[in-house]
Amino acid sequence: MEIPSAAVGYLYSHIFSPIASAIGSSTQVSVLSIILALIVFSIALAISITLYVYLFGWGERKIMGRIHSRHGPTYVGKFGMLQNMADVLKLLSKEHISPDNADKPLFFLLLPITYALFFLIFAFLPFNSTTFGIGGSLGLIAVFAILSLAPMLMFLIGWTSGNKFGSISAQRSVMVMLAYEIPMLLVVASVAMLSGSYSLLSIVNSQSGMWYGILMPIGLFVFFVVMLAEVERPPFDMSEADNELIAGWLTDVSAPYYTIALFLDYTRMFFGTMIISLLFLGGWAGPAFLPPTFWLLAKVAILTVFIILIRVSMVRMKIGRILRAGWIYLMPLAVINMLVTFVLFIG
Repeated sequence: MEIPSAAVGYLYSHIFSPIASAIGSSTQVSVLSIILALIVFSIALAISITLYVYLFGWGERKIMGRIHSRHGPTYVGKFGMLQNMADVLKLLSKEHISPDNADKPLFFLLLPITYALFFLIFAFLPFNSTTFGIGGSLGLIAVFAILSLAPMLMFLIGWTSGNKFGSISAQRSVMVMLAYEIPMLLVVASVAMLSGSYSLLSIVNSQSGMWYGILMPIGLFVFFVVMLAEVERPPFDMSEADNELIAGWLTDVSAPYYTIALFLDYTRMFFGTMIISLLFLGGWAGPAFLPPTFWLLAKVAILTVFIILIRVSMVRMKIGRILRAGWIYLMPLAVINMLVTFVLFIG
């Protein structure tokens, strides 16, 4: 566990120092240090994710409104900034309904578990060279090992709802994610091969001379498309196709749980843009006149706006075309990217 010497480290040191001096025992102090560091990091991470979800939830509605020649959020707060807060309060105040045919214990547990899974992934993602939760030489493997559990959880959410629309949506999610995870892993293997490490810190540091997005443009393209499919953003949102499946696996989710689903949607987008920035865009690398974390978040923001523009400008793809694109086009491109990377930079 690493804590920077700035704001988070200041909070950590001022909480830890008086307690440590009162305890005295070195073993107990070490355990307390780890626990407090995890708590402080978790709080800072929760605040960061909440800010991202709130700002880009509002920003997406404003951008879409602008492109559609309408106002978007306007009246609640300055520039409509408080509209999301009003919507959350409205959703939380509504009745929590249990579907009659649902497997209720699993149905109500799976969505919070899925969100906790993505929250855990962020513990392995560094925000700069000194700010991360769980470091180590296998951080990249840990991130995608945890991510591989998402298709099963998505399937179980739809299946346990007892609704045919949720069940079909769950099957679509699994088919799409399986079709796109193999190209994703091939690109990730190419990045690890080029950097010579599975550590995210080492991968970012190895891009100090040249970003991997420039060295592997095919890999960047494949990984970006795969991330759109993994986080189920348009045009890959077939699991929530409203003209066919009403709301897919969210059809029977009541208003309070729908709030969690909205948070999950933007949290997944935050993860997707952040992992692209770390693997291909140099992470926090940038001119020294601004803090390193600023450059990482700036890249995340630019990618997020680009994803929003894709949502507005592209139509939803049919499930057959989505699967065809994954198996027939992205898979060969991922293999070509790996071969070119090996021949030009390794061999």
